[in-house]
Amino acid sequence: MSSRQAASVMAEAPQLADALLGGGLPSAAFHHLCAAGASYHQDAVAERHLSLAQAAAPGHAAVLIAYYRYYFYKGRLAEALHIARLCLAKAAADNGLPPDWRQVAAGDAAFGHYDALLPRFFLFVLKGYAYLQMRLGNLEEGEAAVRKLLELDPGDKIGARVLLAVIQRRGEADDD
Repeated sequence: MSSRQAASVMAEAPQLADALLGGGLPSAAFHHLCAAGASYHQDAVAERHLSLAQAAAPGHAAVLIAYYRYYFYKGRLAEALHIARLCLAKAAADNGLPPDWRQVAAGDAAFGHYDALLPRFFLFVLKGYAYLQMRLGNLEEGEAAVRKLLELDPGDKIGARVLLAVIQRRGEADDD
């Protein structure tokens, strides 16, 4: 990923917050998220800006998303998983859902409505969590999260079946 692409990815977080997660991102946090994106190729500088954004807007979804993307694109998957867990907790709280994703039921939120942005955010976070679990070799946990996604989103608008197919193919390869 080029530094220009990284800056674009990081800079999307504040707009995502305004469009999706209620806004309220302080200008200092916005500035630091943009600076983190611009300095993506310099780990220490980017991480300092992410930390300053977090200090300016503790627990804000835009900051969490920026951290997640930063760690994910850097290949630091265990750290991305930690942030995914924080995002899951935030998404559950923002939706009034049980804190344990395993306890969430299809009727707890408008998961099937495209314009229900907070429930969709929960689904996308759970999908990211499932994917990371799979990449880190935690296939049972990943599969459980994927199956929960399909329970909450039976029409599979977010594409969880692709992850399930990967898990199933892996099992077939083990049988050979």
